[in-house]
Amino acid sequence: MQRFISPTLVLIDSYGDIMVKKEEEKKGGMSVREAGHKGGEKTAETHGREFYQEIGEKGGERTAETHGKEFYQEIGHKGGEKVAEEKGPEFYSKIGHKGGQKVKDLIEKGEEAEEKK
Repeated sequence: MQRFISPTLVLIDSYGDIMVKKEEEKKGGMSVREAGHKGGEKTAETHGREFYQEIGEKGGERTAETHGKEFYQEIGHKGGEKVAEEKGPEFYSKIGHKGGQKVKDLIEKGEEAEEKK
């Protein structure tokens, strides 16, 4: 009994996803991820930044309606824990200092503007 084994091609796309394609399918073949990325780029060209801002806002509002305030608190807490785990407590100290410095600078600018009046 003879078996025909179709030649295959293993590709790694620009996102690191492994794709296995039969030799005859390799032309124009792309992963779902690549197709989505390509479609997103085309949509961005056609609709612009405002389109993404609008759908993002609508999605955020809908998520808030369906999941509530606690959902955002939970994911914010999880994100904070992950950042702390990856960057350590020094990171928070550093960004806290930067934020405090920015507030101080803004207060000084505001006071200077008031003095000029």
